[in-house]
Amino acid sequence: MKNKLIDLNDHLFAEIERLSDEDLKGEALKEEVGRAKSVSNIAAQIINNASLALKAQVAINDGLINRAPQMLGVVSGVEALDEGEDG
Repeated sequence: MKNKLIDLNDHLFAEIERLSDEDLKGEALKEEVGRAKSVSNIAAQIINNASLALKAQVAINDGLINRAPQMLGVVSGVEALDEGEDG
């Protein structure tokens, strides 16, 4: 299963909807707030990872580096053509 940033966006908005439930009170509300904090922390890490990959791609496109470290999953223009648009 490959997740995309749009999926993260959907999860974040779903969490906002759960927190907006006016019937959520007491212990259930505390649990949801704790869950929201966890989701937020994980989302921040995902966003940081995506930002790093984007910066690496920009550096490649600007000719500052020839290729990014393999762990970033960023490919050069030639590699992208070899793998196809979907990777």
